[in-house]
Amino acid sequence: MNQPVSGFSKKSKEEKIEWLAENYLQNNPDSVQILKKYWNEDASLQQLHDDFIENTLSNYYLPFGIAPNFLINGKLFALPMVTEESSVVAAASNAAKFWLERGGFMAEVISTEKNGQIHFNFFGSEKSIEAFFEEVKPKLRESIQSIEKNMKARGGGLLELLLIDKSHILDGYYYIHASFETLDAMGANFINSCLEQMAHTFEEEARNFETFQKNETYPEVVMSILSNYVPECLVRAEVSCKVEELTTKHYDGKQFAEKFVRAIEIAKTESRRAVTHNKGIMNGVDALVLATGNDFRAVEAGVHAYAARNSYYGSLTHAKIENDLFTFWIELPLAVGTVGGLTSLHPLTKLAFEILQKPNAKELMKILAVAGLAQNFAAVRSLVTTGIQKGHMKMHLMNILNQMHASKEEKEKALEYFITNPVSHSSAVDFLKKLRG
Repeated sequence: MNQPVSGFSKKSKEEKIEWLAENYLQNNPDSVQILKKYWNEDASLQQLHDDFIENTLSNYYLPFGIAPNFLINGKLFALPMVTEESSVVAAASNAAKFWLERGGFMAEVISTEKNGQIHFNFFGSEKSIEAFFEEVKPKLRESIQSIEKNMKARGGGLLELLLIDKSHILDGYYYIHASFETLDAMGANFINSCLEQMAHTFEEEARNFETFQKNETYPEVVMSILSNYVPECLVRAEVSCKVEELTTKHYDGKQFAEKFVRAIEIAKTESRRAVTHNKGIMNGVDALVLATGNDFRAVEAGVHAYAARNSYYGSLTHAKIENDLFTFWIELPLAVGTVGGLTSLHPLTKLAFEILQKPNAKELMKILAVAGLAQNFAAVRSLVTTGIQKGHMKMHLMNILNQMHASKEEKEKALEYFITNPVSHSSAVDFLKKLRG
């Protein structure tokens, strides 16, 4: 039976691997070799990766791909994408090429405000906490002057402080809502530092507030933390063209546009469809967020909360036909950065920003929204025409062949055969069995 381990973080990487192999990988004699196989030969680069997190044992690789031909606001881009899902880069590339011939994508940043909260308990009168907040507000701002000095010099910093009363929902619960502009930084560390300092000042000043002293009732801070829900940090992307321009050799433009709009309306109406619909959007967004070293978990959380902002979960994209004009658009809350964190540390992230022509945070927001819109267009187009599986399984074929340890020659023959034959796991297995006799 395995035993708890103490002082694990203080062990060397070799010792950690040895402990893991002895306790959890006894039945896999290749485990140590597999972990070490993915070490980088460049010792300094490996050390950089080791320092990103605690208890690093090895590297977990994901493909770094490129989706070209994105025309955004008249400028051509190639999008670096990090993902393991086989059809994502292909779908993005196909959508980019489709709209390149129809005017490309338009994108605009609507707002860039981020936020955080100081959550506290207070069981006294509403008037007294309101009076105290108005008195202490200037001191809260003053208390973070040193923290926000550099941010303010660049044009950012704390924007506004509001007292929010939630005691009607949770007894004694209030919070201070703080809004920030963090420019090209995602700003998590900056916001959290400001909040914690203001929380300390808030409690300290409360001890000297006469009304609280008189009633012996003081506010008590529970926690201070930024929010990953950023509906005031919003970007919009869209495509549009005449309905007749949607006609291809595979489908009629008018019929396609009507089915496409209907599919979006279904995703707005039915949450079970909306979840998968929005997941497809995030296939594109996340792949680019990962490539640029941003926090895809924060982006995911904020985006899905935004999808449920109207008390039900619905589509993040919208489509309409007006005066024979087809328009398809998306609005996303995106708090991302182009400085700080991994953006300046990870060599591939640096390269991704060079590929993107070194965008600032606003420009990156636009590109991300376009990636999500393109991904959704490709998915919905497949759904209302050929069906999703035809293209997806073609892309998934290579995974099946690799699982069967197919040789290079076998892969070439299989790829040629399945150009005109439907792909499934069983059909691929049968093909290889026949090929091998």
